[in-house]
Amino acid sequence: MTQTVAVLGTGKIGEALLSGMIRGGWPASKLLVTARRPERAEELTARYGVEAVSNAEAAKRAHTLILTVKPQDMGRLLDELAPHVPADRLVVSGAAGVPTSFFEERLAPGAPVVRVMTNTPALVDEAMSVISAGSHATAAHLRHTEEIFGAVGKTLRVPESQQDAATALSGSGPAYFYFLVEAMTDAGILLGLPRAQAHELIVQAAIGAAVMLRDSGEHPVKLREAVTSPAGTTINAIVELEKHGVRAALIAALEAARDRSRELATGNS
Repeated sequence: MTQTVAVLGTGKIGEALLSGMIRGGWPASKLLVTARRPERAEELTARYGVEAVSNAEAAKRAHTLILTVKPQDMGRLLDELAPHVPADRLVVSGAAGVPTSFFEERLAPGAPVVRVMTNTPALVDEAMSVISAGSHATAAHLRHTEEIFGAVGKTLRVPESQQDAATALSGSGPAYFYFLVEAMTDAGILLGLPRAQAHELIVQAAIGAAVMLRDSGEHPVKLREAVTSPAGTTINAIVELEKHGVRAALIAALEAARDRSRELATGNS
């Protein structure tokens, strides 16, 4: 029997998860949603046929609560939920930087908590969702969480100590690729291509490269070397990238993202 799942604070990621579950066969009758604005709740009900309820009602009725509010709003939401959440409810957090201990300290003793960092490709069922167990979460809780988030892409279990690194690499990862595509599009225009053509060329190159990385099993160095012929165009471009410290800049950027995730855990805004 399918358990009832509630998505609390249903924004873009929450809605992507909701729609993915429905496409995957999860009955709308077993899904609850909450939203801050009444018109947003009405929109979700009309679009997906799910029931919109209050946070307290969701806590009472659902077997699994998926909390998708922003990190700075999580404390306030937990204060509202805590009186209504029994110790056997699975609580899944999608808030960057917020450790499972934050929830365990505010919920009933022994409450199972799972921490998940997903990313925006959930909107097209290509998410990477990184899953970590809290102190009281069992293997069954992890499998259930994987079943839910598997509806919108791939899942990977990691120790919670690696969540900040995963947030920097995967949670924020799509933005780095968008940034790169934006820069390459500008370069294409500089080289004389119309914007639309430059964009199409780069996006398809990105899709093709990603599929090759996923399906070939080859190390990225080998794939790059296959494109890099002696004294050719590619090696000249690679030399310029190295000369401008692009590799070092990317490493520094990810370290900065990881550090910010850690700051969020301490409540620094």
